[in-house]
Amino acid sequence: MLGPAAPAAKQAKGQAYCPSETDVIVIGAGAAGLAAAVAAKEMGLEVVILEKEPVFGGTSALSGAAIWIPLHDKDTSDDDEGKVLTYLDALADPDDRPRREAFTRNAGTALAFFHKCGALRYTPRVIAPDYHPELVGASDTGRVLDVDIFDGRALGHRLRQLRQPLASHLVFGGMMVNRADVQTLLGFGRTVGATRRGLSLLARYLGDRLTGWRRGTRLVVGSALVGQLANAVFRQRIPLLLGVGVRRLTLCDGRVTGAQIDIDGVAGHLHARRAVILATGGFSGNAKMSLAHRDPSVPHLSMASASSDGGGIALAQSVGGRLAETGSSTFFRAPVSIHRRRQSEIARIAHLVLDRAKPGVIAVDRHGRRFTNEADSYHRFGTALSRLKSLAPGEPTAWLICDARALKRYGLGLARPFPAHLGNGKLVRDGYLIEAPTIIALAGKLGLPAEQLAETIASHAAAARNGRDPDFGKGDSGHNRALGDPTIVPNPCLAPIDLAPFYAVAVYSGDLGTARGLRTDANARVLNKADAPVAGLYAIGNDMHSIMGGAYPGPGITLGPALVFAWIAANAIAEGDPS
Repeated sequence: MLGPAAPAAKQAKGQAYCPSETDVIVIGAGAAGLAAAVAAKEMGLEVVILEKEPVFGGTSALSGAAIWIPLHDKDTSDDDEGKVLTYLDALADPDDRPRREAFTRNAGTALAFFHKCGALRYTPRVIAPDYHPELVGASDTGRVLDVDIFDGRALGHRLRQLRQPLASHLVFGGMMVNRADVQTLLGFGRTVGATRRGLSLLARYLGDRLTGWRRGTRLVVGSALVGQLANAVFRQRIPLLLGVGVRRLTLCDGRVTGAQIDIDGVAGHLHARRAVILATGGFSGNAKMSLAHRDPSVPHLSMASASSDGGGIALAQSVGGRLAETGSSTFFRAPVSIHRRRQSEIARIAHLVLDRAKPGVIAVDRHGRRFTNEADSYHRFGTALSRLKSLAPGEPTAWLICDARALKRYGLGLARPFPAHLGNGKLVRDGYLIEAPTIIALAGKLGLPAEQLAETIASHAAAARNGRDPDFGKGDSGHNRALGDPTIVPNPCLAPIDLAPFYAVAVYSGDLGTARGLRTDANARVLNKADAPVAGLYAIGNDMHSIMGGAYPGPGITLGPALVFAWIAANAIAEGDPS
């Protein structure tokens, strides 16, 4: 057991006290781990959360926090389990249907549970087409939730322990913005409503900084999701221990009974009377593991937390758990750009919904040709990108290109649209945003064949005039059009690229996290090589093999199952699951 000195030292630093035993140990403090802890506590179990980093939130805190949970409002929706499963079955592995059934059957109940106990406030997204609208069972509405804005001041001093958001979610150095805020800022100075709301956002942020907060306290997207869940954890007085390493899981008579841990160099054992839940975020942050599951010749960047290093998977494998072997993709893919200055990395950004689909923006490969529908989902686009080869090791495989009009209206990656555009000049000087007076000059700067790039731009202009993209169908689907600009006709995703200067940002194959994870059953119990449960061990979030098998049916397809299986696992443990 832990000696008395170690917990006392942690208490002196404001850290929660670590008991010597508990009912449930949750390893990992992202959305899945926090949700599992809240659910287990609400069901009458004692819980301790262990997080190896000095901050909580994991990759969830870096996310856009869309949540794909179907059937959350059965009273007003014509959706049903049959439609949902038909849609998912067309994309995912047949072997995983029992887990998809468990997800679909329990989705509404789990969501209502977290809402009732005050751990999650959300708003259904009005227009949210599934990412494969061509498939039977796909829906345009009713399956996606956006997390409500959260006042970070409720966390008190522990707000400083919440993982900082990505640069793509910030403006003016520290003010968080979501999609609605971006639209507000785009309308600043143009409409009375947008200007008033924009001034209100700025006033709140300035007030936070002037009163001593190190960041804006108006939390949105991933920070809001984690903030809500963490607030419930603190309200329930669940110990959340940061900077705690887990050396190994302990067994007794073949059952997982706890963990050997390390707190500030002091070793100890934390006993779990019921179970251990793994929620460490998968293995995107582990270069060696990641490389084993992708083409090593293609440059690849991950947006996942560096702490998502496969630690939870290794712990499970050490006691008999196994990594799933099936699935269409090991990663949830996305195009990623990287901002460097003097060879030092400053920021990464995943190009999800704010630029690729917009009119006047295209993507080209090293031959100067378009290679896919830019307005398709980031996973579809990222999959196409992952198949491209670079000219030399580490070189980009594709570029997003736009003109001055599109840059001013929509931005491009880290380059902001008007009126938040004042930092764009620095991006040009750093080489992140490539600027040129002509398309021919731009081709020269990018090392692309000038004649081919000019031909691509001309062909795209013709498609924009006709309102139809004959090559890749950009703007044909409801999902595409929802991400375009409704003021542009006849196709909200198409406009000519003809107003100098012209701009480009290099994009690389990347991911938002791993889809491949530990093999589990419908109760989230980790399975061994014989497909039997490893007694006392559960896996959720990205440690669990995705129920979608590497497919990406809609926005929030990681967080939805993460929350639902957090509830399923806690419920199974509370009911005395015989695992």
